[in-house]
Amino acid sequence: MKIIGHRGAKGLAPENTLKSFTKALEYNVDEVECDARVTKDGIVILEHDDLMQDAGGKRYKVTDHTYAELVAIKPELARLSDVIDYINKTVPLQVEVKPDVDVAPILALLQQYFDKGWKFTDVFIGSSDMSVLKATRARLPTAPLVIIESWSGVRASWRCRKLNTKRISMSKHVLWSLYIRSVYRSGYELCAYTVNDPKKARRMAKYGLSGIFTDYPDLYQAK
Repeated sequence: MKIIGHRGAKGLAPENTLKSFTKALEYNVDEVECDARVTKDGIVILEHDDLMQDAGGKRYKVTDHTYAELVAIKPELARLSDVIDYINKTVPLQVEVKPDVDVAPILALLQQYFDKGWKFTDVFIGSSDMSVLKATRARLPTAPLVIIESWSGVRASWRCRKLNTKRISMSKHVLWSLYIRSVYRSGYELCAYTVNDPKKARRMAKYGLSGIFTDYPDLYQAK
């Protein structure tokens, strides 16, 4: 079963920061995941929400501000390029693109790495937004995609067939033994988010779960 660091190692360091990815790698994750957004000046940064908040509680919409303005608010703010360079193919990096994010600058950045010889399996896209997934498939026809789905297994498998991919990420709350087994037997690679209970993860793995996203990769270290 794959152990995938959620936003690096969200439970051990500030999420989507280099410190968080350092922690994830320290605990020997199989993959890491991050959230990507695009600033007003086209810089791809790692940020989960569309609004950033300063120490005084004031909120700033990512798309309305430049990278320089946002890093002044959040000094630990990382660019996607920083994280890709830091990980440097040590483990695969999954980049989640939210439905309200313009994927074009993200794909343009990834293309720079592919042009330098990086493989599609070194860094790839996941999304719950079909338009994001279609745009990625059009730009990168053979790249692996991750279908992110909160509740509908039928929709997830339909999107997999439509986009010719085998990877699905679903909320742990909607997964049950017969579904996990069925997906596994159909040849899909199913991962659950976010699972911070190793016992629960092991139970699901018995039915064919391929991996879990976790905030605490240290919990999955062999004792």
